[in-house]
Amino acid sequence: MHPRIEDYALIGDEQTAALVGRDGSIDWLCLPRFDSAACFARLLGDEENGHWRIAPKTAGTCTRRAYRPDTLVLDTEWETDEGTVRVTDLMPQRERAPDVVRIVEGVRGRVTVRSVLRLRFDYGAIIPWMRRSGGHRVAVAGPDSVWLRSEPAVRTWGEDFGTHSEFTVAEGERVAFVLTWHPSHEARPRLVDPYEALRSSVTDWRRWTVRCAYDGPYRDVVVRSLITLKALTYAPTGGIVAAATTSLPERVGGVRNWDYRYCWLRDSTLTLGALLSAGYHKEAEAWRDWLVRAVAGDPGHLQIMYGVAGERRLPEFEVPWLSGFAESTPVRIGNGAVNQLQLDVYGEVLDSLWLTRRAGLSPKRHIWSLQGVLLEWLREHWRQPDEGLWEIRGGRRHFVHSKVMVWVAADRAVRTLEEHQELPGDVTAWRALRDEVHREVCEMGYDPERNTFTQYYGSRELDAALLLIPRVGFLPPEDPRVVGTVDAVREELGHGGFVRRYDTSDASGASGDGLPGEEGAFLACSFWLADALHMTGRTDEARELFEGLVGLANDVGLLSEEYDPVAGRLLGNFPQAFSHIGLVNTALALFGGDGAG
Repeated sequence: MHPRIEDYALIGDEQTAALVGRDGSIDWLCLPRFDSAACFARLLGDEENGHWRIAPKTAGTCTRRAYRPDTLVLDTEWETDEGTVRVTDLMPQRERAPDVVRIVEGVRGRVTVRSVLRLRFDYGAIIPWMRRSGGHRVAVAGPDSVWLRSEPAVRTWGEDFGTHSEFTVAEGERVAFVLTWHPSHEARPRLVDPYEALRSSVTDWRRWTVRCAYDGPYRDVVVRSLITLKALTYAPTGGIVAAATTSLPERVGGVRNWDYRYCWLRDSTLTLGALLSAGYHKEAEAWRDWLVRAVAGDPGHLQIMYGVAGERRLPEFEVPWLSGFAESTPVRIGNGAVNQLQLDVYGEVLDSLWLTRRAGLSPKRHIWSLQGVLLEWLREHWRQPDEGLWEIRGGRRHFVHSKVMVWVAADRAVRTLEEHQELPGDVTAWRALRDEVHREVCEMGYDPERNTFTQYYGSRELDAALLLIPRVGFLPPEDPRVVGTVDAVREELGHGGFVRRYDTSDASGASGDGLPGEEGAFLACSFWLADALHMTGRTDEARELFEGLVGLANDVGLLSEEYDPVAGRLLGNFPQAFSHIGLVNTALALFGGDGAG
C-alpha cells in the first residue's frame, strides 16, 4: 500500500529538504538545492528509485512521532516487543555541504535496528558506484558524491545495490549516521559531529522561534507554519519555494501533477504580510530583495515564477521511469507555466513593494524606479487577456482577479506618491488608470443578476481569488457586491465545508481548465474564505472554518496544497507554503492583527 501524503514529515537546512515517512524512510531528497535532481525518489516511484530507511528490524510504521518543540528536529519512536527505540532526524545548517543526520537512541529494553540505504541519483535513474574510504562509504556517479558515516562498531555491507546495517541499541545507547553530499570532483568536506549538530540545531531553531511576535490563540500552530516557511526558504538568496516536492497529485491517479520547487510571485504580498506581522523583518527584507533581483529586466518579460536564485529558464519535461505517487502520472520536472502571461503578478509585485515601504524596511531608491517601469508597461498592456492566477492551460481570458490586481498596482503607486511626495511620478496618470480599471471591472466582471463578480468577463463561473477583493481594497467589505461574491463562492465552489479554486468539471476547457478530472479543496482559498467572512462581519463562522482547516494538518502540523473531503486525505505538493501562509495570516486577522504588517 502506497503511503499517504500526510504520512510524511519535513526536515531541511534552508537550502533543500527531505521527507521522512512514518516507517522511518527518507523517500524524497534533492541535493544540493530544492530544485536539484533527487537522490531519494521513492516518493514518486518505489524503493529502487532511492530511499533510506532506519527502523526496528521487526516493526513497520512508528508508534508516535513529533518535532521537538519550536524546532525542525524530528523524533520518531517505535514500541516493540523488545523495547522502545527513537530515531532523531535533522539537517543542520550547512557550512559548506548538506548533511542528513540520523541518531538512533535506545529508550527501553534492547531493540535490533536495521538501516537500508539505496542512493539513486538523477531522480532514481542512476545507481552510483559505492566504495569504502577511511572507514566510510562513498557513492559516486557523474557530478554527485555522497559519503555515509556511521559509528565504528556498526558493520555495513553491500547487498542488492544498497548499503545495509544491523545493530542493537540498549536503553541510553546512541548510534549516529551522517550522510554528506558534495560535488564529486572536490575533496571530501569536513564531517560534522552528529551530536553537536543536534544540539546546535535545537538551539538555533528555538532562538529563531522566540522572535515570533504573535502570542494569541493557536500560537503553536502559527509557529509551526512559520518554521515551515523558514524551512522552505533558500537562505543564500531569500527566495521561498512553493513546496519541497514535484508531482504530488491534486487528484490521486490524475494528471494534475506539477513541479512546485520554485518561487512564485503570486505568493509575495501574502508572504510578506505573514512575516512582517509575525515579527520576522529580516526574512521579509530578504524575500523583498530576492523579488527585486528576480524581476529586474524588461518589464514585458516579467515571469510568474523564478528559480531559487532568480533563474528564468525552468523548462518542463516528464520523467517516464517514475511511476508517480500512487500511480499518478506524469511526473514532471520544471514548470511550463513559467512562459504564461499573468497580469496579476504586476499588482502583486507592486503591492509587495508598497507593503515593505509602509512597514519601514530599508528603502532603496532604485526600487521605486523599477516600480515606475513596471507601471508604464502595465498601462500599455493591461487590456490583454491572460492565463490568470491559477495558470489555467485552456487559453487566455480577461480574468477578473488579474484586472483587480492591475487596479492594485495603480492604487499602490497613487498611495506611495501621496505619502512620499519627494518621489518622482505622475500621480494624476495613475489615478486615472486606477479609476478606469475599476469602472471596467465593475461593469464587465460583475453579474448583477446573481450579485457576484465572476471568474472572467462575460462568464458565469466563479473563482476563489475573488475573495481577495476586499482584502486588497478594491471594494470595502460591507459593499453588497462583496458580500454577494463571498456567499456565491462559498455556495458554488464549496467542497466538504472548504473551497475549490474554480470549477474544473468541464474537461473540454469550455468552463474548466482543459484538463481531465477534478481537484480537491484548495487550502489557501479556504483560508481566504475565512478572512472574507471575518471582514464581512461573520467572525464566528470564520473562526469555525479556521479551526476546521487547522484540523486538516497532519500529526506534525504540516499542510499540503489541497484536501479531499470525500477520501479524507491531503492532496498536492507538500508541505505547501501558500497553505501555511494562509494559516498565519488568518490567525493574525482573527486573533492578533490584520496580517498586513
